[in-house]
Amino acid sequence: MIQLRSVLVPADNSGAKRLRVIHVHGGSFRRFGYVGDMVTVVVDKADPNGYVKDSEKVKAVIVRTRKEIRRSDGTYVRFDDNAAVIIDPKSKDPLASRVFGPIAREVKDRGYAKIASLAPEVL
Repeated sequence: MIQLRSVLVPADNSGAKRLRVIHVHGGSFRRFGYVGDMVTVVVDKADPNGYVKDSEKVKAVIVRTRKEIRRSDGTYVRFDDNAAVIIDPKSKDPLASRVFGPIAREVKDRGYAKIASLAPEVL
């Protein structure tokens, strides 16, 4: 459950250290974002030699949430942190070359196959 002003951990090597959500895509009254949803974030902290800079607005895909996700087979999956991967909004490919940590299967189902292929583990 990611909402306005939620702080996300970047799960890639784009150079961002902390991301803050400023918009959840999917309608004007959409309040929460879940795994696989696109959000607009601002880079709160960044590495000076990274792809992104401080205070830059970028699009990201939520790949992990602390709030559990119910799957159609009745199982639940939950992660230790809220994480996102910064993407190019036109091609939906990740901006960085590596993705860290496990990724939920819902990300691949939503059309972000490149993120899932870069991840070390898809749960």
